Amino acid sequence: MAKKNKQLTIRNSTAEFLIFTAQAGEDGIEVRVEDENVWLTQKLIAKLFGVEIPTINEHLKHIFDVGELDVDSVIRTFLITAKDGKKYQTKHYI
Repeated sequence: MAKKNKQLTIRNSTAEFLIFTAQAGEDGIEVRVEDENVWLTQKLIAKLFGVEIPTINEHLKHIFDVGELDVDSVIRTFLITAKDGKKYQTKHYI
């Protein structure tokens, strides 16, 4: 049985984070909670629904194209620090 590497992550942020796990042994999905909204990247939305990122991208594009949702009201860019210490501007969706 493989032993998981447990690592403590400390964040210096005013944002809150939640971790959801579906079944025992599965990796969790970490979501950002800010202004009473839950924010996820396309990658995390894909993981949540068990599909590939292009599928999520296609659905979001359609939703915005038909005007079902307004891009400016459901997308926010957050500065994310990667494990290597580099910072990236990453789109999150409500």
